[in-house]
Amino acid sequence: EVQLVESGGGLVQAGGSLRLSCAVSGDKLDGYVIGWFRQAPGKERKEGVSSIKTSDGTTDYKDSVKGRFTIIKDLEKNTVYLQMNSLKPEDTAVYYCAAGRGRVLLLLSLQAIGYDYWGQGTQVTVSE
Repeated sequence: EVQLVESGGGLVQAGGSLRLSCAVSGDKLDGYVIGWFRQAPGKERKEGVSSIKTSDGTTDYKDSVKGRFTIIKDLEKNTVYLQMNSLKPEDTAVYYCAAGRGRVLLLLSLQAIGYDYWGQGTQVTVSE
């Protein structure tokens, strides 16, 4: 069974950086779409932050993180990273990674539908 484990969250001041990791086990990463989602305090839904199609490296980003976040794949380590720079208090959330192979992800990779596997999440807190 595919399992995802996130790490790298923590407390950082506004303007700082964090690098989240999503380690995938149970299958090779190649061929999956990997997405990063977040759920802010008091919000019911997770919102898509970034995604990467591991087959060709195509990436996608939520508008509010473009230019600040970068998603990176490492097929040798079977891991996907989310480099987050210039963090803002509104980036505070629990961050989750997800994996899927569904065709719907080719068009809707920032939507939770279509992802089959999810990690447990890692907390990111950005202070003023």
